[in-house]
Amino acid sequence: MKLTFLGTRGEIEERTPLHGRHTSLLVAYRGGRVRIDCGEDWSDDVAAGSPQAIVLTHAHPDHAWGLKNGAPCPVYATAETWRLIEAYPLEERRVIEPRIPLEIRGITFEAFPVEHSIRCPAVAYRIAAGNASVVYAPDVVYINDRSEALAGIDVYIGDGATIEQSFVRRSGGRLLGHAPVRTQLTWCQKEGVARAVITHCGSEIVRDHDAAEHRIAEFARKRGVAAELARDGMEMTLR
Repeated sequence: MKLTFLGTRGEIEERTPLHGRHTSLLVAYRGGRVRIDCGEDWSDDVAAGSPQAIVLTHAHPDHAWGLKNGAPCPVYATAETWRLIEAYPLEERRVIEPRIPLEIRGITFEAFPVEHSIRCPAVAYRIAAGNASVVYAPDVVYINDRSEALAGIDVYIGDGATIEQSFVRRSGGRLLGHAPVRTQLTWCQKEGVARAVITHCGSEIVRDHDAAEHRIAEFARKRGVAAELARDGMEMTLR
């Protein structure tokens, strides 16, 4: 399985050469190429990575608005996300049911509902191909069924909106926002995940990538986890 981080920037004003485009991941395996998310930054380049399918985590602008003018391939999303982007001119619409694994171009995706937004319900994806598996959770406060989602995975790919400061609030008994990187590394520690990559980078990371990566590496080391920051164009091969 080969992962290409097409974009790594969250919904923020700041941008740099390392974090210039909204967060998007290309997953490739034996000729299959599936792109996850296509935010507003990508409206001029929906076909980046030559995807054979696009999978959406949720309908926020930095994850779905790049599809406002259509897509060159089938698009997969939950029924909740489809209701929010029903006006988009997408000819090939496919529904992903939470907790039901679905094979797309030889790559298996399983959607795990996460706490993040009431208006735009989100999911994380457990992705498997060959003997490799990862969890991709670019916008997350809490993963429902976290132990099942993270069991036995090679890499956790998480939300970099904030490193240590809480960006979580409550509304109507629901948790909203973003879990700090430090908290997500603790999830990895508890679930036995040895490696983490942080994407969907917030202002703190984008302004000083190297300093942020050093801080994150220290938090990770104390938890027995190896962690790094993704950057636009970064590639990773899992064998």
